[in-house]
Amino acid sequence: MKSKVIKSVFLQIVLLALILDAGSVQAQSTENKSVYVLVHGAWHGGWCWQKVSSRLRAGGADVYTPTLSGLGEHENTLNKEINLDTHIEDIVNLIEIEDLQNVILVGHSYAGTVIAGVADRIPERLKKLIYLDAMIVENGESALSVHPREAQESSRNSSKASNGLSIPPFPVEAFGVTDPADIKWVSARLTPQPYRTFTQKLILKNAYGNHLPLVYIACINPQMPVLKTFSDRVKTKKDWKHYSLNTGHDAMITAPDELSDLLKSVVK
Repeated sequence: MKSKVIKSVFLQIVLLALILDAGSVQAQSTENKSVYVLVHGAWHGGWCWQKVSSRLRAGGADVYTPTLSGLGEHENTLNKEINLDTHIEDIVNLIEIEDLQNVILVGHSYAGTVIAGVADRIPERLKKLIYLDAMIVENGESALSVHPREAQESSRNSSKASNGLSIPPFPVEAFGVTDPADIKWVSARLTPQPYRTFTQKLILKNAYGNHLPLVYIACINPQMPVLKTFSDRVKTKKDWKHYSLNTGHDAMITAPDELSDLLKSVVK
């Protein structure tokens, strides 16, 4: 009888040890996972990352592709209260509610402005900032003010049709998309950009980037002139790493393999 009790206790101890060891392995595996939050640019939505997110997940990463307020599937919520702060809060809230840590935060185009604001607020949750052919908007500037005067005037004029509510999307070809199937797919999904997200100034309380590692990926075939100014500005700065992709502005659609491979390599 005594030996049976001892055997039973021994088996329970072994089982508990196995459970704890499995939990430890799982925790280590989770800690080693890359966590990406991919933030889309103007007129786009989380949908634009489909090709890239599937490739990153296949490599074992956790990937989040939120859609910013008033855009994509949230087009029905478009209103004049949506501004840059709203979009910054969209991403801050996602990261905090999902309790994400060591986030590789990627901002495409306009979203360079958004991720700069996110880094200013919650740097402790971030690992690296990656600017994908993105705007670099400094403290006190806006997404609109960093553009040439003609482009600013064009945006103001185009917003008048909606009484200052939004800016209609550019033709798909302006984003460097040339494949007919991709043109059709993207055209069906672009939505108007809330106007105040372009006009509200970015206010930073800390140094730009908040001491996080900074990466710029330029899309150079073709390269948008206004984005070339940002790319050239950081190319030789010691606190930035600079890379190029031989594709158009919407690299997540036109070169998903190359972009996915680059995103994996720059976080190692």
